Amino acid sequence: MPSIRPLMGALALSSALFASPLYAQTLNIGIIGEPASLDTSQVSGGTWEADVLKDIYEGLLTQDPEGHRIPGVAKSWDISDDGKTYTFHLRDDAKWSDGKPVTAEDFVFGWQHMLDPASASKYAYMLYPVKNAEAVNTGKMPADQLGVESLDDGKTFRVTLKEPAPYFLGILTHYTAFPVPKHVFDEYGKQWTQMDHIQTNGAYKPTSWVSHDHITAEKNPEFHDAAKVAIDTVNYYPTEDRNAGISRFRAGELDVMREYTSDRYQWLKENLPDATHMSPFLGSYYYVLNHRDGHPTADIRVREALNLAVRRDVMSKQIMANTFLPANALVPPGVNHYETQHMTLDGDDMNARMAEAKKLMKEAGYGPDKPLNLRLRYNSSDEHKKIAVALAAMWKPLGVNVQMINSEATVHYQSIANGDFDVARAGWVADYDDAENFLTLLHTGVGNNYGAYSNPKYDKLLDQANVTLDEDKRAGLMQQAEQIALGDYALVPLLTYVTRNLVNPKLQGWEDNVQDDHLSRWVSFKQ
Repeated sequence: MPSIRPLMGALALSSALFASPLYAQTLNIGIIGEPASLDTSQVSGGTWEADVLKDIYEGLLTQDPEGHRIPGVAKSWDISDDGKTYTFHLRDDAKWSDGKPVTAEDFVFGWQHMLDPASASKYAYMLYPVKNAEAVNTGKMPADQLGVESLDDGKTFRVTLKEPAPYFLGILTHYTAFPVPKHVFDEYGKQWTQMDHIQTNGAYKPTSWVSHDHITAEKNPEFHDAAKVAIDTVNYYPTEDRNAGISRFRAGELDVMREYTSDRYQWLKENLPDATHMSPFLGSYYYVLNHRDGHPTADIRVREALNLAVRRDVMSKQIMANTFLPANALVPPGVNHYETQHMTLDGDDMNARMAEAKKLMKEAGYGPDKPLNLRLRYNSSDEHKKIAVALAAMWKPLGVNVQMINSEATVHYQSIANGDFDVARAGWVADYDDAENFLTLLHTGVGNNYGAYSNPKYDKLLDQANVTLDEDKRAGLMQQAEQIALGDYALVPLLTYVTRNLVNPKLQGWEDNVQDDHLSRWVSFKQ
């Protein structure tokens, strides 16, 4: 659990319980993990990293308080009739925190840096719609062959796609597509994000980072909309122990606490009704199954049996106290222009399902004399532990022995990215409102395809969908693809997220939205 620094007693005065105009310009946020880096190419993909990165950087497009796309560094853009060329006109007042202009060269370099094989970015695949991006990322082409260019002395950024990509603008609010200050990187190389070197183009600039304690960011006076930014200082506190986070929120040490635990919802709603937020959310909570040779979960019979034994309604209603919805698909309900799919699990008769699961396990060679031993990884939190324990109990009648391994979020995701697991907890929150963003997680070769699932038919359908401009046809192709993955029991879908945040009632400008993105530039304290 992060330590509580002595200065927190003073910062507490900005809370709901001890609000004071003297400290009203400081915002203290409890994020759910420690960022891996402030270099966008080096992060693990956690929502806690987005909480910081979207405050300190700005892409071509950004988001308003409701999560809608709005102009960012780009003041306007044009799209060619064939949907393959995007021309972005950059605003004249876009600057880095050292006063240097943000230019198209910074976007060219930033995207090349993201795709550089040496960066080994887990998120590089998000730029694959760009011409030659995959070839650059895999070392088959040099970076200067990427389909991006700077025009008009850096005032215009042109992107050429390999094929039309209807979701492309949605990608641009994600930190994968943020610029990198080339002049800073040229001087300091990989050390460019150290506190005494880093320059950012967002509403805030980081000024200190005490590992596993806090990151502090100060208002960036060079930001183009700085005059409308009310908060002067933002402190981000990694708060993996959510119960400790609730205590800190109640004590006035945090103004926002991200993702309180589900078992505290009823108590919080009764005792802190004005501060307790819960709303629909585009996010899936699932377990990854390792498809690599040598792992028992590479056998489809084992994967089907594990899915059959899961009581998702019990998980949602009893274990998670109705703060999640049950799910048996990867893409959550509510995604734009997409019909929710369902894994075939032979109905609700659990006795019949368990009988079928035991039969499958026997066919796979497991039984009383040969139990199935699974290494299950999850990232540390009481909530994740509770779900892991419940799943282990549900699988026990199948003769499954579960060895649980927990670690903090960054280590957890690094471990599963390396394939060091049989079953692993994962969650995915929409980077943009499109089913493709979820389905890509199961595409062959994608960095966040932790289980190394691979099916050529799935890949072909998804690739075809990604170049189909007709929305109905595109949705149909993606739905077919998801059904193939669900028929392969590629993963264990469990739950659909809702947003769960504690928010100081004196904060204004905080709006619940389906992507749960909340830029600090939009909020302020009521006086």
